Order: sequence, then structure tokens, then C-alpha cells
Amino acid sequence: MRIWQADFYRRPLRDETGKPLWELLICDSAQTFQFSALCRQSEANSHWLAAQFQQVPNQKLPDTIQVFRPQSLSLIEAAGKVLGVKVEATRRTAALKTLLQKRDREYSSLPNYTNEAYRAIDLETPPPIPLPENLWGDGWRFASLPAGDIVEAFAGRPIPILEMPELLLPLNLGLASTVPVPGVVIDGGRQSMRLARWLQEAKPFALNYIAGAPDGLILEAGLADRWVVATFEDSEVKAAAETYQQRKQSSKGLHFLLVQPDDSGMTYTGFWLLNFN
Repeated sequence: MRIWQADFYRRPLRDETGKPLWELLICDSAQTFQFSALCRQSEANSHWLAAQFQQVPNQKLPDTIQVFRPQSLSLIEAAGKVLGVKVEATRRTAALKTLLQKRDREYSSLPNYTNEAYRAIDLETPPPIPLPENLWGDGWRFASLPAGDIVEAFAGRPIPILEMPELLLPLNLGLASTVPVPGVVIDGGRQSMRLARWLQEAKPFALNYIAGAPDGLILEAGLADRWVVATFEDSEVKAAAETYQQRKQSSKGLHFLLVQPDDSGMTYTGFWLLNFN
């Protein structure tokens, strides 16, 4: 399957009349190719995009175009419909984000650089909102598993919802089998399947501990959605949360979310490998 990663947004550049310039930037996950094209803001539409996608040198149209920026999504989706190409909204566009940061460093050397504040991959993040009450189960806790046990523990199990992207498998991240991979386990009780289905629709990306008053566990999902999974003030839970965050550093960002009916360990409802990178 051919997959491209694409971004289309205004840059800190102006045309000869002083109007903003937009840039289309395309690559694949291995950065075996890259393509860029600039256009005036007045020309920034799906028809221009469709034409550019067809003009990428030495490349056939992909099966899927991945997009991480919410402001790019609708235009690229419209172009994808014209071309018959699927468009996937996902934050997991590491190659494209690396390329955007490289381009960011190059803009200042261009004669039409505006010198405005610009961050290539930063997105506006809304304040988190509480998880819907009708989804909450019986309880939750922090946990961890050795990296070497994750595939065996979950890949072969009859789990209704299972998200283990190949690029996030511990072996592919170069993790030693003994490295503890942190996670969050939710005992969903009667809400277990409803919660797992909701999470699948929300597209979990990362679970972060945020210190505060109270402390919180925040789910990053979709392209820019944020949900409050839990809040707590207990000192023991806070200590466990700090350990959870520290372990994410040693596991190269890899962590997991497990939803199960209860803590018997007999059945699981949903499992997601996550990574904040």
C-alpha cells in the first residue's frame, strides 16, 4: 500500500504583493521522496491541490494520504475525492513533521520571509473536557508490562478492539525486552464495550499525566481532541502517575491503554498501543 503524508497550510512567506503564501508538502513515511509547491492564498483550494498531487515527479498516486493538521484536512479530503484517494486523519506522521521542522529552519533564508512567529508542527490545543459520564466504568489504575511480553499477551487474543500499529511494536522501536512499558487499565464493568467503541471512534493517540490541583489523566485523541479521563489528589496515585510518565521516557514514548470488563484477566475489551511522539 502506498501512503503519503501531506500538509497544506500558510507559511511565514509573502508573495510579491505582500499576500500570504501557502505550501503543500508531501513525503512518505521513509522520506524516500519529498515534494513541495507554493501557491497564493487566493489559489489555495482543492482543485489546485488535486493538480499538484498528480504532478509529483516519478510517483503514482497513493492509496492513502495521511494528514495531521485539522486546518488542512477538509481541503485535502476534497482533493482526495476528486482523485479517488483515501484521506486519513492521524497524528502519526513523524516523517512529515520532521520535514516540516527542517523546512521551518530554511524559511528565514528566503527573500520573502516575513519574520513572524511560526512553529511548523504546533497545533492549537483546546482545553480538555470530561469523558462522558455514561462511559465511565468501575475503576482504573496505572500498570506496566515488559516490552517483550506485549505482543504475546495481546496480539493473539480474541480482543474485540485491538490497535497495535506495526510501527509502535516494541521490537520496531528498538526496545529491549525488559524495558517496562507503562499503561493505564480501565475496568469498564457493564460499560466496557461502550467505552471501547467510543475510544475507537475517538482515535486515541496518547495518555498524559498532567500535574495540577487536582492532578489529571488526559487522553489526546483525534487530531486535536483532549479528554479528562480521571482526576485525583491522592499522594499514592500521584506517585504512580509520576512513575508512569518517567517510564514513558525510557520506553521511547510507548505506552498502552487497556479496557477490560473486570480485573480477572480472563477477557479484554479493547487494547491500544500509544505513543506521544
